[in-house]
Amino acid sequence: MEKDSLKPWTVGVLFSETGVTSIIEKTQLKGTLLAIDEINEAGGVEGREISPVIMDPGSEVPKYRIFAEKMLSDPELNVIFGCYMSSSRKEVLPVIERQNAFLFYPTLYEGFEYSPNVIYGGAAPNQNSLPLAIYLLENFGPRFYFIGSDYIYPRESNRVMRNILRQGGGEVVAEHYLSLDAKCGDFDRILRDIKNVSPDVIFSTLVGSGTVNFYTAYHESGGDGFKLPIASLTTNEAEVAVIGQEASAGHITAAPYFRNIKTEENKRFLEKYARKFGSIDEVTSCCEAAYSQVHLFANALRMTGSTDADQLRKVLRGAEFEAPQGRIKVDPDNNHTYLQSRIARVDQDGEYCLEREAIRPIKPDPYLAVPALNDWANAPIRTN
Repeated sequence: MEKDSLKPWTVGVLFSETGVTSIIEKTQLKGTLLAIDEINEAGGVEGREISPVIMDPGSEVPKYRIFAEKMLSDPELNVIFGCYMSSSRKEVLPVIERQNAFLFYPTLYEGFEYSPNVIYGGAAPNQNSLPLAIYLLENFGPRFYFIGSDYIYPRESNRVMRNILRQGGGEVVAEHYLSLDAKCGDFDRILRDIKNVSPDVIFSTLVGSGTVNFYTAYHESGGDGFKLPIASLTTNEAEVAVIGQEASAGHITAAPYFRNIKTEENKRFLEKYARKFGSIDEVTSCCEAAYSQVHLFANALRMTGSTDADQLRKVLRGAEFEAPQGRIKVDPDNNHTYLQSRIARVDQDGEYCLEREAIRPIKPDPYLAVPALNDWANAPIRTN
């Protein structure tokens, strides 16, 4: 795709503003648009603004593919920022690869995938599942109760977590999956079972509105996060804001980024976000990843002067950016991203407080293929 000084750089933005996963995807959309605004206000790239084509798939998996195909039918559009659920990424991936386009995917996921046409900006299992498992085994005990939404990511994430626990001497005492639109009452049977089984920790891979409804139902049933916490890789500030501080208190999340971390880049990011959107209540790790990926793209575009996937790929491998979470880097080995690794617990005021963090970014290992790399027990960490 050749440079044309008279035209903007057109990119696709594919996040749901409606439906069961919109709680998170709207934050990713906002992070994307904030970064685009920053780049355009600074003069764009080579004097050309970035122009987003925004479509709302409504959390309906087939629509991600339909909209990706529609976006890529425009000969000026070859890059898409989008997708939250792994099922939606899997739906879009063949379209991206067939057209030799580029997808920036700013979401944690279950690992065990590689595409030369995707930059994976969220945490891989060795950056979140492994450190969370070790922390929970050390602080709460070996008996885990699994509950998740019924689609690819929760089932595969739980498979990974089960294998990690087996190696660490833990066990899964129960495992249940519910539909993405599960309501509070749908959890009644599971909550009774939790009381009967009496696990040491609940590991949740619920997403979207199911997360809000489960935490709410758990609290209303007498559950106490400081006695029996729900631990998650996906629950974040946007969901805590909806759940409420009382029902969220005590629960635990592992992520590369939390809104209240102290870096100069994060301070600037939050100030700009608040000016544009009026509040920072919705800022999440997925929002921060989306924001950072747009800047990685813009930096690559400055170097190539083209949105051609082959040219972008050459400069994106090894690319770095001083993100709000800290410096990140695209690993040339696998197109995943070196990320910070943090574990935090919600306090009585509804804010995440850091419990543990790595002192340097963790190299992504999406296939969990390098045991020495993934041995967090020997990794330098900071405990708060």
